[in-house]
Formats: sequence, structure tokens, C-alpha cells
Amino acid sequence: MKDSISISILELAIITQDSNASETFQKTKEIAQLADNLGYKRFWLAEHHNMAHVASSATVVLIGYIASQTQSIRVGSGGIMLPNHSPLVVAEQFGTLETLYPNRIDLGLGRAPGTDQPTAEAIRKDFFEQAQRFPQNVTKLQDYFSAENATAKVRAFPAEGTNVPIWILGSSTESAALAAAYGLPYAFAGHFAPRQMIQAFEFYRENFQPSDVLDKPKTMACVNIIAADTNEEAERLSTSLYQMFLNLIRGDRKGLQPPVDSLDDIMSEEERFHVNQMTACTFTGNKEQLITDLKKFINYSKVDELMATGPIFDHQAKLKSIHITKEVIDSINTI
Repeated sequence: MKDSISISILELAIITQDSNASETFQKTKEIAQLADNLGYKRFWLAEHHNMAHVASSATVVLIGYIASQTQSIRVGSGGIMLPNHSPLVVAEQFGTLETLYPNRIDLGLGRAPGTDQPTAEAIRKDFFEQAQRFPQNVTKLQDYFSAENATAKVRAFPAEGTNVPIWILGSSTESAALAAAYGLPYAFAGHFAPRQMIQAFEFYRENFQPSDVLDKPKTMACVNIIAADTNEEAERLSTSLYQMFLNLIRGDRKGLQPPVDSLDDIMSEEERFHVNQMTACTFTGNKEQLITDLKKFINYSKVDELMATGPIFDHQAKLKSIHITKEVIDSINTI
């Protein structure tokens, strides 16, 4: 009998057009509570900076808020951009979260800045040097969380001995190599950079070294999922996602745009090509369509877990998409 696959949510806390951060935090809480009630496994928040339409810049604060408003779902980072931070401070923060919400906190780590170059330098002057030290800083974090660090001169309280699960996040084989060498679980950013995903998973599995925390490879793919009652409605809702990536390509910082009937008049052929490349791992449709498409993807990618993100303009439509997506995964697990 095959193992059942779990479903989780990556929430970017995207501010929709004509909304604000306060309303977005309220919506994010409602999404997390619904996911918790439906039996989603994880609810992760991503670190971004200098983006007026993304409300998750203070990621650790938001993780604590969401954890306080939910009961059993694991809450974590997808991810914390480690070169932006001191490993000691990250350990203290996540050790605090784990102490407040035992066995519910995940620490996903990324190497990128989560922003543009000037902002990365404003966050930390030596960002690019620290990005090169990413493997060493992951080791430092592991040391701070371990009980064996009790004899060290520098210790992280209350992190010591909490052993918060660390995930390596990435969008290339470079991140796969690190996760494999360290024996850590590996999550791939298929929702915006799917090109190397299958290759990265294969490399990770082939080169995985068992560790104290993991005895065999563990993979998770993050993908875009837009679910609705009909395929036509899901396609229409997905136009907000495509507009978001179009604005990213253009460097046009806008809130999430409402859906449109057609994208043909909005983007050029070249822009469509680039948007399609970035969103190649997007699944839209009704329950039946998604069962077919996601089952095929899960079998092909051989992932252990699936994480969904779905920028949908209308809040109620987004909540419905989360409902349908869970039904889809439940159905796949019974097939």
C-alpha cells in the first residue's frame, strides 16, 4: 500500500488591490484556521522585503500570530532567508516559538535575499558573503538547537534542545546537494521556478546521506493550485496569478489584481512565454480535473508532500479553493 500524501499551504500574505496589511492579516488568519480545521499538515509563511503588496516581511512575528490562532497545524517559514539574519538570533526566535507552541513549528531555510539587491544590502551589508556561508550557517543553527551545545561559549536560549525541524528550500540542484549532504528534508519552489524541480529531486534522492534527523530522503513540492466548482471558473480565477507574475516581470509593484476574462490584451507573446515558464507548475480546475492532474504530478515527481499556494483575488473564492484542494488530496489518497 502506498503512503498517503499530505497537503500543506504556503501563504504569501499578498495584499489585494485596494486592500491593506491589516485586512490581509485577518484573511491570513482565517485561511490558517480553515486549513487547521480541514486537516492540512503545515501552514508556512515566506520572507519578502521592500514589496508593498506582500505583508509577510516580519515573518517570525506572523508565524507566532498564526500559531496562536490555530490548534494543531504546523506553522513555519517557507522560508527564512538565512543570509539576512544571524543564526543565533534565528535559533532564539524559533526556539521561543517552539517553546510556546510545542511540536508545531517548522524552520524552512532559503539562501536568497527575498528582495532586490539594494534592499538586501540595507538588511545586511555582508549579505552576499553570508549567502556563500549558507552551509556553515545551517550547521551553526543545528548546533544552537542541539542539547550538545550546552558546553559552548555561545548558547541560544530557549532554543537549546528543542530540535526544531529544519527544511532546506530551493529552486536548483545546488540546494538539493546541500539538503542531501546534510540529511535534511528538501522543499522545492515549483510555484515560481519549476524548471529544475525533477532534476533536483532526483539528485537529492541519489545523493542523500542519512542523518540524526532523517534516515531517508523527504521531499516536498510547492505548486500553484487554483480550485473551483468548474474548470472555467478556476481558469478565470487563475488570471490573477498570471497578472501577478506579469507584474513581477515588468517590475510593476501592484497589489493582487482582480481576475479578467482574457489575458490576450494584457501581455505580449514574449511576456506570456516568461510567465508560462515561471508558472508551469500550476494546477487549475474543478475537483475531478485536479484529481487527474495532481495524481499524475505526484506519481511523476515522487514527492512525499505537496504544498499549495494560490493567489486568488476574492477571499471567499480562495477559502473554497482550499476546501476543494483538500477534498482532491483525500480522494487521491483513497485511490
